[in-house]
Amino acid sequence: MRIYIVDDDKNVCSILRQIINDRRLGEICGISNNGQDALEDVVSLKPDIVLADLLMPELDGISFAEKAKKLLPDVSVIMLSQVDNKEMVSKAYESGVEFYIHKPVNAIEIENVLRNIEASKAMKRIIAKAQDLFTEPSVLCRETGVEEETLRMRKIPQNSGKAYMQRLRGILQGIGISSESGSRDIIAIVEYLMENDMDITETTLNELCGRLGQNPKSVEQRIRRAAFAGMVNLANKGLEDYADPVFNEYSGRLYNFEQIRREMNYIRGKSEKHGNVRIRNFINGLLAYCREI
Repeated sequence: MRIYIVDDDKNVCSILRQIINDRRLGEICGISNNGQDALEDVVSLKPDIVLADLLMPELDGISFAEKAKKLLPDVSVIMLSQVDNKEMVSKAYESGVEFYIHKPVNAIEIENVLRNIEASKAMKRIIAKAQDLFTEPSVLCRETGVEEETLRMRKIPQNSGKAYMQRLRGILQGIGISSESGSRDIIAIVEYLMENDMDITETTLNELCGRLGQNPKSVEQRIRRAAFAGMVNLANKGLEDYADPVFNEYSGRLYNFEQIRREMNYIRGKSEKHGNVRIRNFINGLLAYCREI
C-alpha cells in the first residue's frame, strides 16, 4: 500500500511515519505540511491511502478530501483530528473520508484501520476480476489464493459511496468494530434493508442471510461477536469518562442502556454476568442513523 501523510504538525508526521514503518503497514510515498501541496502530490504520486489532518493551513482536511476524491476516486482518505464535534465528524464522512481517527494517534488503531482498508481494497480487486472475467469462484481462488468461502461471505457492499454508507462505516469505527469480521455482514444487511426500504421487523435474520446468499448461523455468530465487542468498547469508554461523546451517543441508541451498565459492572468486577446484545435492536439503531442522512 502506498501511503501519503499530510499534517501541519511535524511531530505527528514523524509519529505516523514510525508507526507505518515499524509495523510494515505500507510504503510512505510522500509527506506534506499543508493541504494544497498535498493535493498536487496526490495527482502525481497516486497513493492508495492518505492520512490527512482536519485543521490545516491553505486547505482544510474536509476540502482536501473532497478535491482528492474527485481527482483520484479510488484513494482512501483517513482523517486525523482532535475535534470531537459530531457535526464536523459528519461533514468529514460526507466529504468521502473513510475513517475518522481522534488524536493523539494510537499505533494499534492506525494499524487496524490501515489493515482494514488494505483488505477491503484487495477484496474489491478480486471481485472486480471475477465480474470482468466471469470466472468461476473455484478458478478465481486458485489464481488469487483466497478461500472460496471467503469470496462468498466477504462481499463488498455496493453503493459504498452513498452518504448513509459513509455514516454507517463511521459508526462501526466509532464503537471500535470496523475491523471485526462481522462488520461486513452488518454493512451488507443494513444496505439491503436501506435499498429495499425495509425494517428488520419485516423479515428475519435467516431470510436476510438467505437473500444475501450467506449461511444464517455463521452470519449471526459474526454479527453477535461484533455487536458484543462494540458494547464492551462503549462500556470501557463509559468507565473512563461518563461524559465521553461516543459513549453518550451510541450506548442508548444501539444498545439497551441497562445492559451497558451490566457490562460496566462486569468489567468493574461487581457482577458475574455480561450485558446482553439484541441483534435486531442493534441493526434497527444503525438503520435509524442511516435514515437521518
